[in-house]
Amino acid sequence: MVPYKIQLPTGNPVPIVISVPHCGTVFPDEIKDQFNQELIARPDDTDWFVDELYDFAPGMGITMISAVYSRWIIDLNRDPESKPLYTDGRIITGLCPTTNFLGEPLYRDKRAQVDNTEVARRLNTYYWQYHRKVESLLNDLKSKFGRVLLWDCHSIRQVVPTIQPDKFPDLILGSADKTSAAPQLIDMALRCLGSGDYSLSHNSPFKGGYITRTFGKPASNQHALQLEMCKVHYMDDAELNYDKVRADKMREVLQKVFTHLADQLKSA
Repeated sequence: MVPYKIQLPTGNPVPIVISVPHCGTVFPDEIKDQFNQELIARPDDTDWFVDELYDFAPGMGITMISAVYSRWIIDLNRDPESKPLYTDGRIITGLCPTTNFLGEPLYRDKRAQVDNTEVARRLNTYYWQYHRKVESLLNDLKSKFGRVLLWDCHSIRQVVPTIQPDKFPDLILGSADKTSAAPQLIDMALRCLGSGDYSLSHNSPFKGGYITRTFGKPASNQHALQLEMCKVHYMDDAELNYDKVRADKMREVLQKVFTHLADQLKSA
């Protein structure tokens, strides 16, 4: 199975690619039995329904790529050499994680790490295929428009005590400390995201993962931004089910963001 799904634009194409690397829930048959079956029945660290939340995007001319396999197989937003994204003491699940964000063992044998041979296999089978496809989509749009933006989509529980004790802001825009995108694109995104009823933070406590930091090359007219959002703003209070009323309100804000970003990219 190809480790990603592509949704091509149904409207007039614009120079934006949306990436959803943590929405996958599939566990390959050849290794599925190694995992704690109770946990993988509903893999809790999944960015649930984020691909559904953004499914308006192709109609706006935006290309979407989303993951098929669970991040517990391999995390598409981690450094391929397992270098930590943050060094402030928070829990960071690995490239091929062995615990979830609550520290619970993912594997039946409670292994502390996945062996190097298996990590290399998963990189080749899942990780690099996704990253190469993202690169290809960006290159195609940049060759047509002269510039392109990658928008990396994520969601998180309101409270994850292993990362910080307090609730997260509703929306967190990551720009790798303002290095992954041009200032005017960052400012436009912040203005639009801040125009709704949601609290907004920039680069704190998340500033973008490996995808944003790798593909954001503003000097080469290739920009990248990450948006993290609390799940309760498109899911129910238990963070289990999609809530259409909440999601539609969030979608209005997102549509505004992409309308302005697309206009700015095409006019730059």
